[in-house]
Amino acid sequence: KKKKEGNTKSKEFGMATPSSTTAKLKSVSTNLLRSMSLGRKGRSSRSRSTTTLRGATADRVTAFKLDDVPLDTMVTRNKPKVVVAIDFGTTYSGYAYAFVERPEDIHLMRRSSGSHLGLQNYKLPTVLLLRENGDFHSFGYEARETYADMDEAESLKHLYFEKFKMELHSRRHLDRELDLEAANGKKLLASVVFTHALRYFKECCLRELRDQTTTPISAEDIHWVITVPAIWRQSAKQFMRFAATQAGLVSQYNPKSLTIALEPEAAAIYCRQLQLTDSRAHHPEAAPRSSSPTRGRPFTPELEFPRPRTPSQDLNRGMRYVVADCGGGTVDLTVHEVEEGGRLKELYKATGGAWGSMGVDFQFECLLKGIFGEDFICHFKQENPASWSELMSLFEAKKQSFSPLKQTPTNISLPFVFVEKFEKRAKQTVPMALKQFDDENITWSTQGTLRINPDMMLQLFEPVVSAIVHHIQTLLRIPQLEGIKYLFLVGGFNASPVLQKSIQDAFGDQLRTIIPPDVSTTILKGAVMYGLNPSLIYVRRSPLTYGVGCLNKFVPGKHPPEKKVVKNNVEWCTDVFDVFVYAGQAVSLGHSATRSYALARSELKSTTITLFATESDSVMFVTDRGVAKVGELQLRIMDGPAREAGTKELRMSMTFGDTEITAEAMDCASQLRVQASIDFLSK
Repeated sequence: KKKKEGNTKSKEFGMATPSSTTAKLKSVSTNLLRSMSLGRKGRSSRSRSTTTLRGATADRVTAFKLDDVPLDTMVTRNKPKVVVAIDFGTTYSGYAYAFVERPEDIHLMRRSSGSHLGLQNYKLPTVLLLRENGDFHSFGYEARETYADMDEAESLKHLYFEKFKMELHSRRHLDRELDLEAANGKKLLASVVFTHALRYFKECCLRELRDQTTTPISAEDIHWVITVPAIWRQSAKQFMRFAATQAGLVSQYNPKSLTIALEPEAAAIYCRQLQLTDSRAHHPEAAPRSSSPTRGRPFTPELEFPRPRTPSQDLNRGMRYVVADCGGGTVDLTVHEVEEGGRLKELYKATGGAWGSMGVDFQFECLLKGIFGEDFICHFKQENPASWSELMSLFEAKKQSFSPLKQTPTNISLPFVFVEKFEKRAKQTVPMALKQFDDENITWSTQGTLRINPDMMLQLFEPVVSAIVHHIQTLLRIPQLEGIKYLFLVGGFNASPVLQKSIQDAFGDQLRTIIPPDVSTTILKGAVMYGLNPSLIYVRRSPLTYGVGCLNKFVPGKHPPEKKVVKNNVEWCTDVFDVFVYAGQAVSLGHSATRSYALARSELKSTTITLFATESDSVMFVTDRGVAKVGELQLRIMDGPAREAGTKELRMSMTFGDTEITAEAMDCASQLRVQASIDFLSK
């Protein structure tokens, strides 16, 4: 499947030069461009191909040599003093940091607001409150409590956002004009919402850092790391980078001061050096497995290994382990193997889905709709957003602490306005509605609370927990993943006793299931370690097959007749998927795929190439089922004395071995840099 390129002739497009071993070029930020035609020439193991794309001429710009970059286009940056990681979660968010001179000393964020300062929790709810005009009001517990204390008329004026991160995963297409709906139904650009949140963490962190040292610390002294789910598309990652730029964490002239880290990778780095004697570990020999989520051996989350062990002793070279990152919105699973020097190699592409703890909230909402009617619940959410938020916050607290061994009902207090409006609208009381619902597992107490029996609570967890367990089972059945010994559970949802027991019951006889002591901050600490040493993850697996559409010489019997086009008396096959990297392919850190292109006309100034992707690793055409446009590769050709004769050939490299896909290009004849960028947020 590896592409091979050589010197090949084309009657229309001229000569291309070998480009399989081109050195990586440094890129420069550029504005979004429009395109014109481009011809690609090269040789592959399948067939010779030529690419033709079309567009419009761009404005002329000043050229500079590859090794002579003008100072006004580059930023000279000193070595960062601090690495700060922001774990921007669906339900909770926080930051951690370490000074470069003391990398082993990782600090978690200092709690600065809210009534929960006494709790041993180093995160804040991902809740943002904005004023009516869109200005920042508050974030976290302060935002939640302020909003809950407002009367309904006042709350309808403010913009309240919670759990909005999931929009970047659930929206099929992302662009810079994406909007989010606040609790009051009003809409605001998603970039504005994310920018406010990231700016809040930036300002909090800077205040804390200035209190920690006598040396002046500014945003330019910080290398920022933002964590995202591994199953996120490139467009979602680029959206986070765009918001971080708007928030002032990074500038377009110094993009490398921000690293996008994958959440399960960060957790894998932290777990690699974890002392098992400091973990809650479920040992397979400790007790027989029970297939029932509610019966069997007692659930003992504090069970330790029978003797002290250190994964760095057992997780030596060649050892394999799974990280299950179960958060509020998504669940990510990655499989890594320890290589020489403790570096990690990904064995299978990251997988997962939207099975986070929000799924339990959704089931609770469905339960309320079944009791009180869907129309009433939808109306109440729209007319009384603050009271609805308060109700869901109460359920969230009950959900987090619920144990599968609990034998007494869980009490959920309904807001007074909820009961009052239901009785007025439905012309019946809450006890009457529960009688009509006719389920003995949920009753109404004389204290004015819903009493949910343990069996009903477990039913609320069942859909997402079953999906997680099933996905882990499917992953472990893959032949190339044999020999896995450890399963690390990280992320806030893995603090749930229900999820812990379900996973232990399913896998306790084949894996050592390990839960770090501070399960909700594992990703934060690992992200700081990754920011200090990104080479710790040195091999990844491409989640998708990426490539562009091109023309190949038409081969009768191989290519369908409807794909044949004739140009200058030559028969071509159109819409051929020219692959840069295949889904599941191992790509080392910094790995790039290089292509040579010949311009259809030498006077062209820019070009835009459509980038396609698919989950399949065997695809022929960009029109095949499952293939979709994911972005645009934009190239701008610089003008200058060395280019007076016109550019005939470009050489481009796309890097797939990092967490973000990047592109670099040059004019082969003049050795001038070609501005290159990939826009995954194009409409």
